[in-house]
Amino acid sequence: MNKQLGAQDLVAQLRDGMTIGIGGWGPRRKPMALVREILRSDLKDLTIVTYGGPEVGMLCAAGKVRKLVFGFVSLDAIPLEPYFRRAREAGGMDICELDEGMLQWGLRAAAMRLPFLPTRVGLASDVHARYPDFKTISSPYADGETLLAMPALHLDVALLHVDQCDRLGNSRILGPDPYFDDLFARAAKRCYVSCEQLHERLDLGEHGSTDAARANSFERYLVTGVVHAPGGAHPTSCAPHYGWDMKHLKQYCASAEQENGWQAYANDYLAGGESDYQARVGGAAHIGSLPVTAI
Repeated sequence: MNKQLGAQDLVAQLRDGMTIGIGGWGPRRKPMALVREILRSDLKDLTIVTYGGPEVGMLCAAGKVRKLVFGFVSLDAIPLEPYFRRAREAGGMDICELDEGMLQWGLRAAAMRLPFLPTRVGLASDVHARYPDFKTISSPYADGETLLAMPALHLDVALLHVDQCDRLGNSRILGPDPYFDDLFARAAKRCYVSCEQLHERLDLGEHGSTDAARANSFERYLVTGVVHAPGGAHPTSCAPHYGWDMKHLKQYCASAEQENGWQAYANDYLAGGESDYQARVGGAAHIGSLPVTAI
């Protein structure tokens, strides 16, 4: 019943060509410690499904991505992730850009083990022109409405970062928004969760408050493995523990304008392990001191 493992052990279970869903939202609560371990590995030809932030740009810059399925790729205060932009402008990567609602609906269909879900989202867009494989369906009821049949987005693996976990795979998200992490967990054959705090066993409400249970948005049976990674969302935020590191994100983005900028960034921040990374960005005390913004 003990699902704890190390980030290297997790990545050793992944394979080239997998479809990997990455939870969080833009520069918020991304499983960056797990992403950094993928960046240190030989994995390639991945399909990434996400509401993207810096993880997308880094994986693209490292040549790990064959296909990207996304609702957006943004750092918020920096509207467009620069390494993603460079990769897209260069071509050579299969792209499926979806309305945010379509991405959610595709994950939900996979989570419900359905081949598709009907929706109006996308009908007034260029989805059909860009992606002719997307089909429409007519309502079987009296209205006869034409709807988009959003196909399920099945994932081989989901990677998430949460506030608390126990060794059984129970988790809690304490921040103001769980985003769609529960759908990523349910849409995946295997789900790996990194966490700020690891407990022997979480009390999910049987002897505690209903708030404790409410923060547990997906069941432990969905979780294949748990990685203890305090500070593991950096440079993205993990409210209420810390905010995003905008100084580091700006430095990262500036590297995209430099010759061999990605290699220089990788040499500075990816050589060694996670403890080396955190030491280079200022240590755990610095990460923990980053203010949580209201955005």
